[in-house]
Amino acid sequence: MLNSGQKDFDEEYNPWQTLSSELKYQNPWISVREDQVINPSGGQGIYGVVTMKNKALGIVPVDAEGFTWLVGQYRYALNEYSWEIPMGGGPVELDILASAQRELKEETGLSARRWTKIARLHTSNSVTDEEGFVFLAEDLEHGETEPEETEDLRLWKLPLAEAVRMVMEDRITDSVSVAGLLKAEKVLAGR
Repeated sequence: MLNSGQKDFDEEYNPWQTLSSELKYQNPWISVREDQVINPSGGQGIYGVVTMKNKALGIVPVDAEGFTWLVGQYRYALNEYSWEIPMGGGPVELDILASAQRELKEETGLSARRWTKIARLHTSNSVTDEEGFVFLAEDLEHGETEPEETEDLRLWKLPLAEAVRMVMEDRITDSVSVAGLLKAEKVLAGR
């Protein structure tokens, strides 16, 4: 039990023991491995881990009038349409800001003179090691979009407050978008 905001445990302690690990599948974006483990209660079992080959990068562009841009697209794995902040993947060995700048340009045609990293997150830490970052992009310039061939995107310019309302109404459900929009609102309100 925690008292007065103090922790009474070692955050470095790992109660899991890995007995063996076997690669089961990989493609250019992910690899899947199956580990034989001893779990925290001492029982033996398996654990599947998805390792991402990219960092997840989200961008909340906000103009001087308080508008942002959402990207809409059909998400194959969910079998549904999704409104999201501009986002994509950046190879783990590349600078995350450079990758975020590329993604914003590709998906919206926007570039920004001011960038602020506002979040580091893990998208689904029970099954994947994916690490994500969200940037607030300001002082925007408009240009042409450069979508990838697998993307059929729709852009929507709307007030940031309306995008946050969509989060609160579960109309935006992507975890990077939810975290990014809520943190952007809080960061901007604190200025």
